[in-house]
Amino acid sequence: MDNMFDNRLFHCLLFTFICTAVAACTTLASSRAQEDTLFNVLVFSKTTGFRHSSIDEGITAIQELGTAHGFTVDASEDAALFTDDGLSPYTVIIFLNTTGDILDETQQGAMERFIQNGGGFVGIHSATDTEYDWAWYGQLVGSYFDGHPAIQEAQVNVVDNDHLATQGLPSPWTRTDEWYNFAPFPSSVNVLLTVDETSYSGGTMGDPHPIAWYHEFDNGRSFYTALGHTEASYSEPLFRQHLLGGILYAAGIDVSPVSYLPFIQK
Repeated sequence: MDNMFDNRLFHCLLFTFICTAVAACTTLASSRAQEDTLFNVLVFSKTTGFRHSSIDEGITAIQELGTAHGFTVDASEDAALFTDDGLSPYTVIIFLNTTGDILDETQQGAMERFIQNGGGFVGIHSATDTEYDWAWYGQLVGSYFDGHPAIQEAQVNVVDNDHLATQGLPSPWTRTDEWYNFAPFPSSVNVLLTVDETSYSGGTMGDPHPIAWYHEFDNGRSFYTALGHTEASYSEPLFRQHLLGGILYAAGIDVSPVSYLPFIQK
């Protein structure tokens, strides 16, 4: 009987030890995962107008960038997330090919407070075809969409090659996309890329024709790129590199030009 009791006690203690060890390892792994996470991103792709077929590819690309470079990505089209509490986990909000009126006044207020509290914004392509009646948003994104010609090849010129979103890009950079015209002219921003209107047909802005820019706004950071209409864009290494730099800027990550390329190419 004593041996049987001792065996049961031994196995009970062994089981308790194993459970404790597993729990400790799980906690440690979770802690390390949290330490390795740089920041959290919300990709918002709600549309009430034209819907781009490249939205799914865009979400996948941003999720893969997050996995590779240490930030988490949530994707949603639920405007109900736009409350102070709903946005509090995030450092950056990305409007990925949004169109039309996508937030009500209460949700707009939460977005404004998010930026005013130091949050970051990234607008991709038709983010400028969004919320025309919300003046604050127009200032945040930098301008509004004002038409485009057919999808075609054009030459992109790098204006500022020291920014995170342009490091390592060729100039000229020849690629195929849908080339937006804008009104008003985005004069209150820092231009990163322009498109050469002599390299394609349908441009209406003259020289320069900005297509990517950034600026600090209302205590936050805003990055916009007009690139990203086509599904193929999101599998292009250079376009992904451009997007990653914009996301890092919006997040306030301090990555110097010297260290930037090794960071994004790992």
